[in-house]
Amino acid sequence: MGPSVALPTKEAAVLRGHEGAVLAVRFNHDGKYCLSCGKDRTLRLWNPHNGLHIKTYSGHAREVRDVAVSSDNAKLSSCGGDRQLFYWDVTTGRIIRKFRGHDSEINSVKFNEFAAAIISGGYDRSVRAWDCRSHSMEPIQIIDTFGDSVTSVAVTKTDIVAGCVDGTVRTFDIRNGREVVDELGQAVNSVALSNDENCVLASCLDSTIRLLDRASGELLQEYKGHDNKSYKMDSCLTNSDAHVVSGSEDGNVIFWDLVDASTVASFKAHPSVVTSVSYHPSESRMLTASVDSTVRVWKS
Repeated sequence: MGPSVALPTKEAAVLRGHEGAVLAVRFNHDGKYCLSCGKDRTLRLWNPHNGLHIKTYSGHAREVRDVAVSSDNAKLSSCGGDRQLFYWDVTTGRIIRKFRGHDSEINSVKFNEFAAAIISGGYDRSVRAWDCRSHSMEPIQIIDTFGDSVTSVAVTKTDIVAGCVDGTVRTFDIRNGREVVDELGQAVNSVALSNDENCVLASCLDSTIRLLDRASGELLQEYKGHDNKSYKMDSCLTNSDAHVVSGSEDGNVIFWDLVDASTVASFKAHPSVVTSVSYHPSESRMLTASVDSTVRVWKS
């Protein structure tokens, strides 16, 4: 092991403003801003480096479960309990389009590579793709091979990766329509890709995070020590792919060594459940969100 970068375990700011649980937090693509969403039906844009709240986006009729930012940082997509996907202009706060078609709550949303499409997954056991440039309200693709609620989606240039309560991670090749199913045997509540896109990190409701080889589906490693049995909870890799990080239902945040799965840091981040973690694209900084209604910013 070379010299390790200090991990972001020191609190740098607390972002207050949400009423009720914050369900997701995301850095934008250059890490200058972040977005949060939650039970209070709003999305919020912040400068996490000085703790300033910049804008609130209102329009959802029920809780907002996930938010995604386009690669040029100009557009947002959000989803939640009202079964709708919203496509927003970041600067004006205007809703450009609402996509309806999911039959139940939507859990997860991502943009594809050039933000030409939005990919969503939900309780209706489906993943749907929506064309941002078209005025059609119909999805351009529906994948409905799942046995239960789709909790999380991740997107590469060629693939959609989805985690499902039926215990599977499913990868769909967008070019040829091929589907590959990896059976984990435990309800999956979050999928994330390594930065090199060679691995999938799948967080499961047996308080275990699993690392899969994306090409072969081989189980490479398992990470334990956090508590995750009932909440949807993001986990991710640090920007160097050297560590795995996740929250816990007891309010802790844990860092594991990617290769040997040893715990390298663990600290109390919130008084209650940590729902979401987001790692800065280039710096040793991290965001955490919690049911305690705050987002916290961490630095090394």
